[in-house]
Amino acid sequence: MFDSLLVTPLFRDEQVAHQFADAQLIAYMLEIEVALATVQSRLGVIPAQAAEAIAKGAAALQVDVNPLREGMEKSSIPTVALIQQLRQLVGDDYGAYAHWGATSQDIMDTALVMQLRACITYLEGLMQQVIGQLAELADQHRDTLMPGRTHSQQALPITFGFKLAGWIVPLLRHVERLNELKSRLLVVQFGGAVGTLASLGHDGLAVQSGLAEELGLNVPMMAWHTQRDNLVEFAGWLSLVTGSLAKMAQDIILMAQSEVSELRESDDPSRGGSSTMPQKSNPIISEIIVAAARTNASLLGNMHQAMIQEHERATGAWQMEWLTLPQMLHLTAVSLNQADFLSKNLVVDAEQMQGNVKASNGLMMAEALNLALAPVMGRGKAKDVIKAATADAIAQNRHLVDIVQNRVEANINWDSLKDERSYLGASKTLVDRVIQAAGIRNKS
Repeated sequence: MFDSLLVTPLFRDEQVAHQFADAQLIAYMLEIEVALATVQSRLGVIPAQAAEAIAKGAAALQVDVNPLREGMEKSSIPTVALIQQLRQLVGDDYGAYAHWGATSQDIMDTALVMQLRACITYLEGLMQQVIGQLAELADQHRDTLMPGRTHSQQALPITFGFKLAGWIVPLLRHVERLNELKSRLLVVQFGGAVGTLASLGHDGLAVQSGLAEELGLNVPMMAWHTQRDNLVEFAGWLSLVTGSLAKMAQDIILMAQSEVSELRESDDPSRGGSSTMPQKSNPIISEIIVAAARTNASLLGNMHQAMIQEHERATGAWQMEWLTLPQMLHLTAVSLNQADFLSKNLVVDAEQMQGNVKASNGLMMAEALNLALAPVMGRGKAKDVIKAATADAIAQNRHLVDIVQNRVEANINWDSLKDERSYLGASKTLVDRVIQAAGIRNKS
């Protein structure tokens, strides 16, 4: 993340920042070293006294960050300097057993997985909040009539509840996707220098399995030092989440336009103000969500580039992940928090929505008219009649159904064709499905 006291806070999340802070990374690495020693002592790989000494040393260690920083400059990893400090504190008798059979990337990758696990728990909570609050809104507005739009033009009538349901469903799928990928993502990394566990002989796989159990992680099929597809899959999930939230945000931006005026982000007059135009209330929350999504989409390419790694250990691609994945997590958390704000504070102008329907003078019922007249006069002729009537309705500011009714003698329900609510199809049932899937009981 770039360093700006003004801009950075808009795209920075404190919970994610905590997980990727140096202190938390160091704490995770020490936790892994203690877990490794504990498992190895249990299996008889190292003396039990060594594991006890390593655990006590890790608990008491006051880490000097300066050598770790110097280690990053010299070897691009902080692990070597950290282990040196731990071994010095543990002492000569047992210090050598710290980090036994591991390689630095084992520790750093496993620490990353622990960071991701904590972030996932946080993101899941935010996601459920947003889904629940949007579902409550959908329940409230299942009957709020508004124009449905295609290619940014009024097409057919819908309800605002139906539009909200369309925002919710992708989020429900993202919850499913996350549950599916967690078992692949949350795995321990432990393979030694090239992933063969050769330094531990016959005990290697048992240590790997025990370490995973000790840390509450899954066991990989093999070490994944240069197999980064699970991280890229997760990055793709982050981009999908922000993309779906940005679709919602883009809709809100369009519906908040002065000429439409169907939504406002909140009823707080201090938000979205202009320096010179006091009448404006800019959709600043939605704009942040859209910016985050577009940035995440571009950052995802970095993660795909980082998949291209040499042999059993990479040169450079690993570091690309350090630059990219935390930023994507920040942007996703920011987007979810902003969506949470919108789902709690969105101001819905139901009268304006229905007014926009009324102002269309029945044009949104052209398809319904066509279907009603086709059996009477044939589809081709019906289409020609309605097309001509549409032009007159626009030119004369008259209701489309009135014009057609004056020109066609047909025994059909003209009153129903003048009521946009009669042409909502299965929208109520579809909204109910989504509300039920979101865990919100139908209150109507």
